[in-house]
Amino acid sequence: MRPIALVLTLAVCGVVVAQEPRRNPFRDNPGFTAPELIPSPKPEPKPEPKPDAKAGAKADPLRQAPRVIRAAEVGVGRLVPDVAFTDLAGKTGKLSDFRTAKLTVIAFTNTTCPLCQKYAPSLARIEKEYTAKGVAFLFVNPTATDKPGGHGFAGRYVHDKSGTLTAALGATSTTEVFVLDPSRTVIYRGAIDDQYGLGYALDAPRYKYLRSALDDALAGKAPAVGATTAPGCELEPDAAKAPAVPLTYHARVERIIQSNCVECHRSGGVAPFSLEKYEDVVAHKGAIKRVVSDRTMPPWFAAPAGGPHSVFANDRSLTEGDKAELLAWLGGDLKKGDPADAPLPRSFASGWLIGPPDAVFQIPTPIKVKAEGTMAYQNVRIATNYAEDRWVRALEVQPTAREVVHHVLVFAIPPDQRGPGTEASGFFAAYAPGNGVLVYPEGYAKRLPKGYTLLFQIHYTPNGKATTDQSRLGVVFAKEPPRHEVRTFGIANLTFTIPPGAENTRVVAKAGVLGDDITILGLFPHAHLRGKAARYELTTGTSTRLLLDVPHYDFNWQLPYHFAEPVRAPKGSVVTYTAWYDNSSGNPANPDPNREVGWGEQTYDEMHLGYVDYVSDGSGRGRLGLPPRPADFKFPAEGVKIPRFARGPLKAFDTNDDGHLDVNEFNQMPPAVKEKVLDFVWRITPTEG
Repeated sequence: MRPIALVLTLAVCGVVVAQEPRRNPFRDNPGFTAPELIPSPKPEPKPEPKPDAKAGAKADPLRQAPRVIRAAEVGVGRLVPDVAFTDLAGKTGKLSDFRTAKLTVIAFTNTTCPLCQKYAPSLARIEKEYTAKGVAFLFVNPTATDKPGGHGFAGRYVHDKSGTLTAALGATSTTEVFVLDPSRTVIYRGAIDDQYGLGYALDAPRYKYLRSALDDALAGKAPAVGATTAPGCELEPDAAKAPAVPLTYHARVERIIQSNCVECHRSGGVAPFSLEKYEDVVAHKGAIKRVVSDRTMPPWFAAPAGGPHSVFANDRSLTEGDKAELLAWLGGDLKKGDPADAPLPRSFASGWLIGPPDAVFQIPTPIKVKAEGTMAYQNVRIATNYAEDRWVRALEVQPTAREVVHHVLVFAIPPDQRGPGTEASGFFAAYAPGNGVLVYPEGYAKRLPKGYTLLFQIHYTPNGKATTDQSRLGVVFAKEPPRHEVRTFGIANLTFTIPPGAENTRVVAKAGVLGDDITILGLFPHAHLRGKAARYELTTGTSTRLLLDVPHYDFNWQLPYHFAEPVRAPKGSVVTYTAWYDNSSGNPANPDPNREVGWGEQTYDEMHLGYVDYVSDGSGRGRLGLPPRPADFKFPAEGVKIPRFARGPLKAFDTNDDGHLDVNEFNQMPPAVKEKVLDFVWRITPTEG
């Protein structure tokens, strides 16, 4: 092939594989103790990623706004003890007195903290508005030396001089609010909103956390945000004063199972058996102990990142406390406990979790799913026929036969787009068991371009019974253009090859932050049956930050990872997506270890695809794209292996016909070809911390 053709080939493909099999640095991560189904290679020494002062810097201690945190880590979902109290009027009571209310708000406050003073008027307005909707309010002043007369609230007010009520709730600041359901289960804790914080004030709140939680709960839905920090005057309650919650099924274990298991393990769910009743849990205690001890269930594959809270808002793993208590109960006397301590039964809507959709796109003809064996991916196109762009603020994918649907990816593509690589353009919506709903915060939305077609790509897993499926996508449109357009970019390597029998092939691709800064909202790694591990890194200047480490990738669970605190990526940064693949006979899921494997849609092929959800900062010009090559990047001294797609074009330059390009062979290339080869090699060069 002539040099000009080679230049075009390299420019179109853009990325290539780092071909030599290497040891996987994730397999022996001491912070992740899941069992290994396949023997691990010894770890490869690798420097720890260095923190980036610009990307992901710590918050300014002088200016603090509420931060979304993982709810399970701060007691959301737990039973609050039935604490007794005496209010300012001298009337005694217990928290159980509020059981007839639809919800109960316990709001901490005092008369001396400046932020409490600022929030008092808005808290009083919320009380008035939601009392009319059946919500009860209890105000708690935790400051023993305070003089709380004339507080201005209509509800009962407790001066908790003993600290018992404060300790029972584990309150952390004088502005924190708790929302309890009638069974005294915490369903939200955190800030009222973000209008006031440490070192700042806004004319109006941007995020109304308490109101949103109440609205969601009154509508029968779990709050979209379950917990935040609550900037205010810090509290240090004495944990010894908190009444103990008994380790029984009704008081503790039932809530753990509800929060972590019954979404799938219920009647009509995708799991093979139900865990909705005490008898169900006892009957399967051996299996539960095994998968919980092994960290196989609940399914979550991100390695712990360190720090007090998970960096991912949708972290599905059991907290260490929940895990310890569940295993202790399963290994103990299995006490059922007092039925009065039981949580409310969890219900699952048969309709749309996003509310009534503005539009529904459904596969027009039911797809037949056979009883046995495997099925190729099913691809169905549905025209939208919109004459103008539409902004989508909520999406929900609903299979009609959930028991056989492994996952669904929906792509928004031009109507004439065909051929491979559709997946790399970024998906529009997705479904996997437990993950089918996406509701963006206020001011965020995803664009559905006019005239675009929706491509449904569905993976079915026959379960022994033939059936049909007619999956559908519901969307809710934003009433006005958003402040932030949510985009999804696929960092993909379409040109890799995995040698037969290779147990640890590393494949790399990169994306550059172009035009302006961006904020990364979430990540979604994707591979097929040979996928082994995955990693995302963000490099700014000479500093590299680890964004996501998946030491044990599992094709059976296609999970997104949504950041609790979105990550800022400055212009000029590079996001590197690396995945490892096991094409050996030691991989029990491998369809054929004797086959050289490359990119392909079917599960017996492979994909190297790291999705990134992001928004552009400031000007709106920020985007992800092919990264520019640094001016000082040089051709590797050890040379590079020639990828499969380029073996023909580069044959003339491979003078010793060994399948590699060495430095001498590279130096003999025409200048235009050398530039493209350097671009190519840079995009697949691993990032070193």
